Amino acid sequence: MVAGDMTLLKKPEDQDSSEQRRDAMKAVRLPADHPSVKAGRIGVLLVNLGTPDGTGYWPMRRYLKEFLSDRRVIETPRIIWWPILNGIVLTFRPKKSGAAYDEIWNEDRNESPLRTFTRAQGEKLASELEDHANIVVDWAMRYGSPPIAERLDYLQKEGCERILIFPLYPQYSASTTATVNDKAFDALKTMRWQPAVRTVPPYHDDPVYIDALAESIEAHLKTLDFEPEKVLASFHGVPKSYLLKGDPYHCHCHKTARLLDDRLGWPKGRLMITFQSRFGPEEWLQPYTDKTVEQLARDGVKSLAIVNPGFVSDCLETLEEIAGEAGEIFHEHGGEHFSHIPCLNDEPLGMRVIRSIVVRELQGWI
Repeated sequence: MVAGDMTLLKKPEDQDSSEQRRDAMKAVRLPADHPSVKAGRIGVLLVNLGTPDGTGYWPMRRYLKEFLSDRRVIETPRIIWWPILNGIVLTFRPKKSGAAYDEIWNEDRNESPLRTFTRAQGEKLASELEDHANIVVDWAMRYGSPPIAERLDYLQKEGCERILIFPLYPQYSASTTATVNDKAFDALKTMRWQPAVRTVPPYHDDPVYIDALAESIEAHLKTLDFEPEKVLASFHGVPKSYLLKGDPYHCHCHKTARLLDDRLGWPKGRLMITFQSRFGPEEWLQPYTDKTVEQLARDGVKSLAIVNPGFVSDCLETLEEIAGEAGEIFHEHGGEHFSHIPCLNDEPLGMRVIRSIVVRELQGWI
């Protein structure tokens, strides 16, 4: 028997004593005259896409410039994209986007729903983890405020020597998860005393996530006075070229849809996968959500529902583009009954997913 195996022979009380001695050795002991410091804590940082600070021209322009300047989001060579962005997009797009945000803006808090939901998710997660006194939960946005660097700095000053970064994207894409991690690592590069860091992997096929999606869909459909003939699982699109370069996003979306279809147990073909929010002339992942909605209505489908499994929280792309625009397209082309199925948001099912993943990824730290 090797020396390391001796721990297997220890009595439970001996193991407890050993752990107590280890914890005592690790405890921070400072001289009486030493300034107060915080140490030994664990941070959890939830990060979502981002949001403008207002719907006016200049707040929208600042937000769009930061977002559309990201090389992970727009991979077009700078020499081509820069004149388009600064000469055309940032001249006309802020007004159009601002009008869209006006339709879904949280007037009570003077902020976008995405910020409202992300804050609530952070607060509820902190409450659910309050038994772990050494865990500090915070939230940030990749674009806009609060910025990732600011919140990482806050967590470090709160004594977080270990931080779990949670990009709130079930399906991985370089244009979402990777750019969150990039920004976090950029911030870490400026720190003299860096915390240890983990990042949450994609969870597109996590049973807890699939079950929560299915339960939320089933619960919502029970509230309707009609039964949808078709249900679209609409994911945010990316250019097809990203898939051809090796981005796994397309595969992750299809796996989520397949697992969700299996879990729901519906007749084959009732649940359909589509992709929304394309931008520019390049071909994006297909089938396109808006074109599919129109065609279904033209083909005689009278009742339709759409769910957005790739969005953790309702936002512009779900509330304005799907609940609003897609519904209008459906009705304009002959559809009669339409419903948007809300995202998991900060509801109990959504928090169950977030908490499950956080607790799993903190194993060995707590």
